[in-house]
Amino acid sequence: MRVALFVTCLVDLMRPSVGFATIELLEAAGCTVIVPARQTCCGQPAFNSGERAAAVALAKKTIAEFDHLDDFERFDYVVAPSGSCADQIKNGYLGLFTDDAHWRARAERLAGRVFELTDFLVKVLKLQTVPGEFAGSVTYHDSCTGLRCLGIKEQPRALLGKVTGLSLREMPASEECCGFGGTFSVKHGDISAAIAGKKCVNVQAAGADAVVGGDLGCLINIEGKLRRMGDETTRVLHIAEVLAGKLTETPPKAAG
Repeated sequence: MRVALFVTCLVDLMRPSVGFATIELLEAAGCTVIVPARQTCCGQPAFNSGERAAAVALAKKTIAEFDHLDDFERFDYVVAPSGSCADQIKNGYLGLFTDDAHWRARAERLAGRVFELTDFLVKVLKLQTVPGEFAGSVTYHDSCTGLRCLGIKEQPRALLGKVTGLSLREMPASEECCGFGGTFSVKHGDISAAIAGKKCVNVQAAGADAVVGGDLGCLINIEGKLRRMGDETTRVLHIAEVLAGKLTETPPKAAG
């Protein structure tokens, strides 16, 4: 099975280890992984900001790169370690081309092959084992878009249950927003910070060693707020890193 990886902007720029962990997970499951070199942004920030022309241009760019690779690089699926990016490509693009039959058809063809990482591992690969080990407890944050648009809820929990040594502790209100919301956190910083503060209190209430999620934007927002609240001990990890056993970041030092 040949799988194309949509890396995502934040993974590429902020934590490339998530992309490498995703590749290792897919390869361990028997997939051949292709990473189209010219990929950039899916266009979601522009779309959410009402910049339709930019969103359309980036959608066309992404579709062209993932819908028409040459024969040597042809693939069966596109996988993204992000529910929000996967949803933008899978569902958001269709609404951008309601009046353009050519691009609508290409968007539909691509949409049928696009999956968020944990959804792909569970539903398509039906993964029974994972390489990772984790000596401790984690709590899981449900990202808004992955949960509400793609139905990502049980998949990550099922996979975490396969990690040797890991115990899962549910936080209160795990389905509530972390306050990131892409450009929302930039435009409405005070509101975002308040929402993030509530989320971090819930994270701490779980009493877990780490908070895990499937969208790096959420995790960056949560980690930043935890540290500003003085929490230097709770680790903040992407699920790909945990499942692959590739925890390249240095654990926070114990307080005091």
